[in-house]
Amino acid sequence: MRRPLSRLTAGHPLQLILGLTIWSLWFVALYGGLSVACAVAPPAPTQGAMTGLNLWLGLLTLATLGLLGWLARVCLTAAWRGQGGARFMAALGAGLHLFSAAGVAFVGLPLVVLPPCL
Repeated sequence: MRRPLSRLTAGHPLQLILGLTIWSLWFVALYGGLSVACAVAPPAPTQGAMTGLNLWLGLLTLATLGLLGWLARVCLTAAWRGQGGARFMAALGAGLHLFSAAGVAFVGLPLVVLPPCL
């Protein structure tokens, strides 16, 4: 009996694009939201980095990091237990999830120190 398509396993080839897709969606949401918020109601530059906008964008960044970390852990666990092609796909998926998480952390780091609308 075949598994339903809705069930995405750690060895599935979609794992190879899932992390980068999550990163790109986060990137568009982060900078799109930042641009819209700065155009509609920019916070005062004297507030520094401690603004509500940075708080919300920081929470989005932490949630994305958590999701990518969880996906990497699931893939690594499957890679340790798997065999053959599924093991390779899971290990490669875990690496791509970790690469995407590093990109999220690197791009999201300025939220901690810079005012949102410069």
